[in-house]
Amino acid sequence: MTTPPQQPRIQLTNTPEYREGYANSVQIRVSLWDFLLLFGLVNQTAPDNVNIHNFQGVYLSPQQAKALLNVLQQNVSQYEAAFGEIKLEPKAGAGSVQ
Repeated sequence: MTTPPQQPRIQLTNTPEYREGYANSVQIRVSLWDFLLLFGLVNQTAPDNVNIHNFQGVYLSPQQAKALLNVLQQNVSQYEAAFGEIKLEPKAGAGSVQ
């Protein structure tokens, strides 16, 4: 009988460039080779004027994007089970992912 391989020990280390921030806008751009997540802050200065200031872009391989999708779905499901359904605002317009 073969013993299953042991899981590697994972050690997380923050680089000097590491930072945390708040984003209330995430735009997604997709190409054949990768996904680009653009994180930003939305500032609505008037009913007809919305500014989005992007501050970080993160490229993911398609495999990592799918893994992120799965992890987010699991965590959102657990959050909603504990605190109730997360309501989304009505979509302002079709076409862009925010």
